[in-house]
Order: sequence, then C-alpha cells, then structure tokens
Amino acid sequence: MNMLVDGEWRTDAYDTTDDDGSFERQSTTFRNEIRDDPDARFQPEAGRYHLYVSAACPWAHRALVTRALTGLEDAISVSVVDPYRDEDGWQFTPDKAGCTPDHVHGADYLRELYVRADPDATCRVTVPVLWDKREDTIVNNESAEIMRMLATEFGSLASRNVDLYPEGYRAAVDRIVDEIYEPINNGVYRAGFATKQDPYDEAVDDLFAALDHWDEVLAEQRYLAGDRLTEADIAMFTTLVRFDNVYHTHFMCNVQYVREYDNLWPYLRDLYQTPGVARTVNMDHIKEHYYTTHPDVNPHRIVARGPDPEFDAPHDRDELPGGPPSALLAGASADE
Repeated sequence: MNMLVDGEWRTDAYDTTDDDGSFERQSTTFRNEIRDDPDARFQPEAGRYHLYVSAACPWAHRALVTRALTGLEDAISVSVVDPYRDEDGWQFTPDKAGCTPDHVHGADYLRELYVRADPDATCRVTVPVLWDKREDTIVNNESAEIMRMLATEFGSLASRNVDLYPEGYRAAVDRIVDEIYEPINNGVYRAGFATKQDPYDEAVDDLFAALDHWDEVLAEQRYLAGDRLTEADIAMFTTLVRFDNVYHTHFMCNVQYVREYDNLWPYLRDLYQTPGVARTVNMDHIKEHYYTTHPDVNPHRIVARGPDPEFDAPHDRDELPGGPPSALLAGASADE
C-alpha cells in the first residue's frame, strides 16, 4: 500500500493485511478540532475551510452528506478527486465528469497537500481532508470527527436548522456509531481485503449478524437512534448505498443483498430520498473506484454492470414515528 514516509511518497510502505490474512486499517493522523469557542485555534468561519473528498469513498461521503443536510455548502467549499486511484494516490483530474481541480492550491495530487501541511509527514493520504485556508494546513482527516464538527460547531453558519447530534440522543448516537463501525462500515473491507479463508469468514459472519440485528431494530423505529435522523444514520447510509453495487460482488459480501432485507431496504430508500442526500451520491464514481482501484481483488479491472437498485421507489417508513427535520422538508427543491 502507498503512503508518505518522511514526506516522500512510497509505493511499498506497508501491507494492508497481517500475517493471519486479516485486514488492518491504519489510523488517521491529523486530529485537530474546530470549536465554536473564542479561545479555540480553529473556529467556525465562513469561507475559511475547504473539504477534499472522493465521491466514491464512504468515509468522505459522510462529510458530504453532513454538509448538505446542515446547509453548509456556501460556508465550506469542496474539491473532488478522481475516483480512480493508482500508485500515485488520489489525483485531481478536473476534465473528468464529477471531478474538480484543487480549488485552493492547484495541486495535481492530494499527497501534495499533506506535505504542505507537514513536510515530514509519515502517513496514508486519505479522504476526507478538512483544510484551513487561513493557516494553510490540514485540520483533520478523520471522517467521524469531521462529521461531528460539521454537525455541531457550524450552527451560526448553517443555512438550515438541522441538528444531527441532538440532546437526549447523544449517548445512543455515540454507541450506535461505534457499534456499526467494525462489523459493517469496516466489515465490508475486512471481508474484501482478507487474504485467507478464516478472517474472511469471520468478517462476513460479523457483517451479516450486524445487518440482521439492525434490520430487526428498524422494524419498530424509523431511524437507528429512534425517531430522529442523526449522525448514526449518515454513517450507516454511506455503507448501505454502496452495498448492492460494489460490496456484494467486489468484496464477496454476497450472503444477501440489502434490497432483500424487509426493513434495511426501505430505510435506505428513506434516507436516499431525504432532501439533499441523493445529490451527494455518485454511483458512477463509486463503481469505477472499487472495481478499478483494487487489482489484488479484481486484477482485470472489469466494472460489473449491475445491479440497479431503485433508490427512488416508494417506502413506507413514514408510517413510523418521526421523520426528516422540518427545515429539510421546507427547503426541498423539486429535483430532490
């Protein structure tokens, strides 16, 4: 796997699996916080921060959904990398559909921004990246923390009054985000990148046991934490929306499609149809990235043709208590 070592790009720096054939995810390295506090180094300010994302990546997608739901599009700008990632890492290819240039520095590769922030950086170059244009540095590249900061610290700049981490639900949200991470969010990768049968079997067993559990929970409530849309649903959504198109086939998570679940499937459609969410989903980028970027999994880089889940099909989730925040419904445009 490729990474920076003392500021130099290396294509042979580390293995993604251990000796037992189990996938090991590396920790993120930039972990500063934006806080709505006059004494904080990083404070919420319109135009100060910039997001670097891949539309294909579920972790970056979390930040895009949170930004869209809270109405921070005008306050926080975005650059989108190419979905195809070769040995040079994430690249900016502005002539490609759905991609942009690096709007801040005009870089060719995302790794240039990491070195700009830390000339001696030793780390993987991942998305999302939350960049501070004032201090010319990376604030944070941990998706869960970026999602939380966008949801809680930018209220004065948000164009919608949408609280994704509401009082009274916070303990449940924290617990659920933690509970779904290893078996579901990371579980699909544990299955797909396993190089031996036992760790693959363990990952698949954990994944589908967790999906079965949440399918049962969602039989009685509209969202993971109850009757409110929260960060936990965003964390689940970005995995589920990719599941049938890529994880089921490419990562061999083929015990069951999401669309075969009685409750997870209408729940996914409900989230997709929440105003602002659908436009953050770029399935072309998602499929291109997964099927062409992992030659160890798919050596011929053939992009699977199907399936075509009907995310826009009607659902019956509005029969359960709760629903999308009124601020989203009031501002929904005709094309959402």
